[in-house]
Amino acid sequence: LNSAEEYWAQKPGIQYSQRLNLMKNTTYSSDVGNSTGSMPDAKDYDSAKISNSDTFNANNYYHTGYFQSLNWDDWTCKFAQIAGDCVDLNTENPAVAEHIVDVYSDYINMGVDGFRVDTVRHIPRLALNLMYNDQLYAAAKASGNNNFLMFGEICTRYTQIWYRGHAEESTPYYTWKESNNKWADLWSYGTSAEDINNNMNVVFDHYLAEDDPTDQPTSDNAFLNGITYHTPDRSMASGMEGIDFQMHRMFGNASSAYNFAKSTDQYYNDATYNVMYVDSHDYAPEQPDEKSRFAGGTQTWAENLDLMFTFRGIPCVYYGSEVEFQKGAVIDVGPNAPLSTTGRAYYGDYLEGNVTATDFSEYTASGTVAETLASPLSVHLSKLNAIRRAIPALQKGQYTASESYVTGGDMSYIRRYTSAEDGIDSLALVTVSSGATFKNIPNGRYVDAVTGDVQNVTNGTLTVSDIGKANMRVYVCCANGFTGIDGQIGGTSSFLK
Repeated sequence: LNSAEEYWAQKPGIQYSQRLNLMKNTTYSSDVGNSTGSMPDAKDYDSAKISNSDTFNANNYYHTGYFQSLNWDDWTCKFAQIAGDCVDLNTENPAVAEHIVDVYSDYINMGVDGFRVDTVRHIPRLALNLMYNDQLYAAAKASGNNNFLMFGEICTRYTQIWYRGHAEESTPYYTWKESNNKWADLWSYGTSAEDINNNMNVVFDHYLAEDDPTDQPTSDNAFLNGITYHTPDRSMASGMEGIDFQMHRMFGNASSAYNFAKSTDQYYNDATYNVMYVDSHDYAPEQPDEKSRFAGGTQTWAENLDLMFTFRGIPCVYYGSEVEFQKGAVIDVGPNAPLSTTGRAYYGDYLEGNVTATDFSEYTASGTVAETLASPLSVHLSKLNAIRRAIPALQKGQYTASESYVTGGDMSYIRRYTSAEDGIDSLALVTVSSGATFKNIPNGRYVDAVTGDVQNVTNGTLTVSDIGKANMRVYVCCANGFTGIDGQIGGTSSFLK
């Protein structure tokens, strides 16, 4: 108790008394479903009261507590149900883990090539690392899929990298394996109440030992070494990549999102795997209003997309964003309004008609879907996709924004990807919404993927004049191993000029 008290006393601004109360007793009762004197019983809803006396929990398959503080941000969410009709699986029970891995392995065998995992922060990283992540990747490999991707909604509605002062609650934390083997040695793989009791107690101890934000690993996997690509060290990657919630919350202003990311990317095992989005079925950026679908304007949308499709990470576009569908509408009001008035409204009307695709981004269309595809942001997206597809550095490259190589631009950076095995050396100079000067770059012929402009660099310097908001330049050094940027890809987009 004294060590726990000292630990939590150093965390200002948190619900100290409630957290301390939970930490006082980490010995679970024999039925495991509820901690004696710590976790409250399930909240009593009209529909049902979930408690450990229910026969369906005889094997300890579920957590039966409710949030200690009745909110989403208390760490008790790892051991509690969200609502009376949303029972929480006991993810520290090896029987539960085995069943989940078996079920989702079946989906992998059916051809599913990746999982977006919901509410990851409600599961202890220790349990994921010991019983889920590696097992699912092994199932993918066994099915012949060596490119399986799993990324999580590690929801951190906060504009700091360490969520409310806690490493264990933070997005980058989940991208790492355990650095100390003692946790695996302490884990029980039996399914008795005593085994599961042990695992939940180990999780408590792990939290106390590993939560310090000042004692977290860092990585250079996302960053160029000078201007040279280096093979990333993924040996400590957990396999659970993360939705980039900090960028997401700041995408009311692309510059803020970019500058925050480049200053904190070292805390992820490999930020090139981060999934970036502007809005989703839950939230929009913090500005102008996180509870409503993004309404920052078409030009701001285009600028955000420019960054998403050329910066490190994996772009993700919520349905309808290409026509600013339901912009400004409250995303989720539960049963309090017709679905058609919310940010989750039915979108299918916009897709009525016919599309015949002849190649990537090449198609003919008729009906309403033709109008959808002709909208300014749809055209913009199509061109961004074509540019990203043509340039390996934008897909898989590391980056630098060091002043030794880039000056004068607010969102300006160099991306590079090199693969001797595939014969690729792809170098791209990117600037979004402003001019920039790129220095100490290889001499040679550079082609702008947006306009087709050609610059022959002889003194290691290439300067881009001011281009205005939502425009961009992507000058590619035509080395080898890729084609498709010798002409004007940017083409007819009203923003890419």
